[in-house]
Amino acid sequence: MSQTTYSGLSQRTTAWAISEMLDHAKPIEVLAQYGMTKPVPRNTSQKVKFRRAIPLAVATNLVEGVPPTIKAMQYEDVEADLKQFGDVIGITDVVADLAEDPVLKDATEVLGEQAAETKEAKLWGVLQGGTNVDYANGNVRTAVNTALTTKMQRAAVRHLKNERAKKVTEKVASTVQYGTEQIAPAFLAFCHSDVESDIRDMDGFIPCEKYGSMKALPYEIGKVEDVRYIASAALNPVLASGATTLNGMKSEEGDNVDVYPVVYIGKNAYGHIALAGKNAFSPMVTQTGQATKSDPLGQKGTVGYKTYFEALILNEAWIKRVEVAVTDL
Repeated sequence: MSQTTYSGLSQRTTAWAISEMLDHAKPIEVLAQYGMTKPVPRNTSQKVKFRRAIPLAVATNLVEGVPPTIKAMQYEDVEADLKQFGDVIGITDVVADLAEDPVLKDATEVLGEQAAETKEAKLWGVLQGGTNVDYANGNVRTAVNTALTTKMQRAAVRHLKNERAKKVTEKVASTVQYGTEQIAPAFLAFCHSDVESDIRDMDGFIPCEKYGSMKALPYEIGKVEDVRYIASAALNPVLASGATTLNGMKSEEGDNVDVYPVVYIGKNAYGHIALAGKNAFSPMVTQTGQATKSDPLGQKGTVGYKTYFEALILNEAWIKRVEVAVTDL
């Protein structure tokens, strides 16, 4: 079956497919808008290396007339390999010719959603794998049955500040081009939308609508002290993994409390990489009506995409995860 990509489709069809996929994906991206981004030029390498200078220890007193020992700059690398993701939906000629629904358009939209959800799931999985974790109560996940409080947040922020984490000051710009835009400095906290009610009950909570001149971030619900909370239904909890004593907390299965990770980050705590250029996100359409050896009547068509992406933690010390329960409403 012949495949029609950029060169095989008409210019109008190609532009439409790309626009629909990207525009539909952007509104549901949360984590991908933060962290350090590094697009990789095409035809370079599958391996990507983030590099940073190693800080110096505190200087010692100088002895009069004696120069200090000359030191060399030292660096450390954090490496990741780009991975390819994609999917495809089949369309028959009967569907294309007779279906009332705009099947090609709908397929393009759901694939665009899937691409964004895949990136979010990859990022969320990486952030949940951080080594710095507190539990709402007890010392293990299986004891959790308490909602998030301002005191828990303060403990997380204390950790970030002790580790010299900087507040986040920029996000990825809302454009298909890689770039950033400035935001009001703050530590960020990511969580599932189920946590929103408990966040609003925290001491000192200020909702976005009372920010005044400060612009709210996408999916932001408000702030507590110097933390801005961003909630999305794509940031999944760990169901039925908490305490057997429900304590008025939500339990999907009714036996164990559902546990919700809340991830606090500083600037450049994590990163994500993608392939740059026109092949960064490649929609591919095989039109029905094109006869091939395997499909002599041209009865089959497909619409799909492929993309390259990877996510990684750049500095473990600048991420703090607090695992909590949420109040059962």
